[in-house]
Order: sequence, then C-alpha cells, then structure tokens
Amino acid sequence: MTQAFDIVIVGAGMVGAALATGLGREGFSVAMVDRAPAPGFDPDSAPDIRVSALSAGSERYLQSLGAWDHILGMRATPYRRLAVWDETRHPLSNLLPRTSNQVEFDAAGLNASHLGHIVENSVTQQSLWQAAEAEPSVTILAGNGVTGITQTGELAIVALESGAQLSATLVIGADGAQSRVRDMAGIGVTRNQYGQQAMIISVRYQGPVQDITWQGFYPSGPRAFLPLYAAGSDHPGESRASLVWYDSPEEIARLKSLNNASLMAEIQQAFPAELPQLTHIEDRASFPIARQHAKHYSAGRIVLVGDAAHTINPLAGQGVNLGFQDAQCLQSILKEARRAGRDLADASVLVSYETQRRPANRRMMFAMDAFYHLFSNQIPPLHLLRNIGLGTARALPFARNRVARYAMGIDDELPAVIRQLAARLPGLNQL
Repeated sequence: MTQAFDIVIVGAGMVGAALATGLGREGFSVAMVDRAPAPGFDPDSAPDIRVSALSAGSERYLQSLGAWDHILGMRATPYRRLAVWDETRHPLSNLLPRTSNQVEFDAAGLNASHLGHIVENSVTQQSLWQAAEAEPSVTILAGNGVTGITQTGELAIVALESGAQLSATLVIGADGAQSRVRDMAGIGVTRNQYGQQAMIISVRYQGPVQDITWQGFYPSGPRAFLPLYAAGSDHPGESRASLVWYDSPEEIARLKSLNNASLMAEIQQAFPAELPQLTHIEDRASFPIARQHAKHYSAGRIVLVGDAAHTINPLAGQGVNLGFQDAQCLQSILKEARRAGRDLADASVLVSYETQRRPANRRMMFAMDAFYHLFSNQIPPLHLLRNIGLGTARALPFARNRVARYAMGIDDELPAVIRQLAARLPGLNQL
C-alpha cells in the first residue's frame, strides 16, 4: 500500500525536522522519515555531548516555527561575548610587529541582548519534533529506514524497511553527512579530510554560568569553551560547559585513553587561564573533521539540505546554522512554486535553490577554512597575517562588528577582511 504526500523528508534531525515543520505550516502534506525513535528529554540528565552555537538568525527561524519557546522551556544558554585569541608563538615572533593577540565581540556593541545561544542538539531536535507534531499535515514515521527511491516522470516512490511505500512529488535528503539519499540519487561529493580531530568534553566547573564563549588558537589546533547551564541542586555552586580540543589523531587517542582525573589535569594545564576551575568530567567523545560539498544539490525529484549537501570545519559551530538557512530558502522557493502552479521538482525550481544556497555555503566554508589554515600553523607570512588581522579587528570596532554580524546571521556578505585573508590561501577556490 502506498501513502501519498506532497513531500517526503528523509532525516528527522534538527534541519529535517525544521523543514518538515515549516513546510507543514505552509500547507504541504509532509512525511518525515527517520530510522531513529523520537528524541527524549530528561531535565535531570547530564547534557548531550553534542551542542551547537545557534546564531541570532537561527533563533528567529526557530521562533517562526514555534520551536523556540520549547527550547527555552528546556535548556539554552545565551552568550553575550565571544573572545578569540592566538596562542601560537613562532620562533621569529620577536621580529613581528607587536599587536594584541585577543579580540572580544560584545553584544552591547551590536545593540543586541546576546550574540547567540549554546543549545544541546537533542534539545533543539526535541523542540522541533514537538513543533512538527503540532502540524496536522505532517506525518512522522520514526523507526523507519529507507531502502530505496524510485523516480518516475511525475513522482518519486520511497520504499521503507517496514515494507510500506510513500509517493511524493519531491524527496528531501536531510539525512546527514553520510546521506544514503544522496547516494541513491547518484550525487557525488568533494571531500577534504583535515589532519586534526576534535574531542568534545562535557564538564562541570566551579562558579556561576558564564556569559562568554571563547576560542584560543594553538599550533596543534583550537581549544574552545562553551558555557551551558547551572548544574542544579545536586551540585550547588557548579555550572556545566562543553570543551572542544582539536589536535592530531594520535594526541586525541592518548587523551581519550586517560582516566578522568588525568584528563582533567591535562585540560587545566593545556587550556588558558580563562578556563574556570573544573570539578568533574561527565562525558567525552571525538570525531574526525572534514569539509565536504555535494557536487549538485539535486537530481531529478531529490534535493539535499544541511549536512547531506555540505559539511564544514566545525570551527565556530556554524554547521547547523547553514542547514537552517538551507531549510528557510527551500521552504520559500517551494511555497512560491506551488503558488505559481509549478511542479515542485521542476529543474528551474531546484536550480533556484542551489543558485541561492551554494554560494552562501561556499562563503562560510571559505571563511572557516581561512581561519583554520591561518591559525593552525607557524608559517611566518601567515603568522604575520593573523597577528595583523587580530590587531586590526581589535583597533577597528566597525570591522570587528561586521565579522560578528556575519556570524550571527544578521549580514549575508562575507566581511572583506576575511575575503582578503582567505584569498591568500591555496585551494580554497575549489570549494
């Protein structure tokens, strides 16, 4: 038996669930399919080790979907300041101009109450599922994997592991970096594996919740602090945070092998003095980092969004924000196509989506790679460039605020200072 829908979304993570909710609100009949069960939330549990820095632009989008209040009702931590500094020391540093190696972005300088929120991925996903469930035209099919997609002249048929079939005018692949939908569509990717891995460590620290997130750059890679929420009555006077440590695969493997006491000692020694006094390590995980971009965003009646279309260096946590921008764009384009009486999978419709989103995604990939290459080495010309760049950003509030507004999703244009620095790096124009 085949169930008919306007759109089938494969992947019910943050981006897939957001798009299902948005399309449901526009009156499309949507099936959202995911092999995983519905996400849950336990207010007494330790935080999800996976967190994202949701920009102001993403916050507005989630508000429009009716999900933001759900998030605030669970757990979300606003940050009002963002600090970046360079801790690398090149042997020739005495010959370089003496400039400040730290820049701080402050919401007050942007006439904003905050720069963004640090939110656990499971909290964002749970909130979006609640919003999707509230839409009568959205059907959630949890615990169902996709075994195949067949395209005809007018429809796509999605076969599920349960044996059921779904028909739709359009299939949206929102099933992550290892997208099976992308593979089924025959869409290839360009991929660049970085030499580092990222280790995420959930910790408790002494003191109140901080309102600043910071990132220090070292020759071996960045180290970051993302504040979360007060630890609760079981741990009075303590707060929770997520730490990010980039390093070589060998060093990350060594760190993962340590017991909690030894790892805590390594963190306190390796992280800057700005790190609060840690009291407990709650969880840890590591993953390789890669930049990946689909060669096309669509093929026939299949279109890709989020990590299925692109992954970027997780520096600054912009990945999910780009995915939400994909969802907003595709939702708007499909709404207009229906209003005009056009086939949702018409080539011109899907080309319009890619024409808008590919350049924007490339710009953010460009920026993140620029920062990565500028700060993760000790090559003298690049060391000079980053010192000049940080000194300029500190001295020129206007330039500093342009960078912040771009990261927050307020401005769409990549700041000129980043374009100029990135243009000096080889290979970035191949993104």
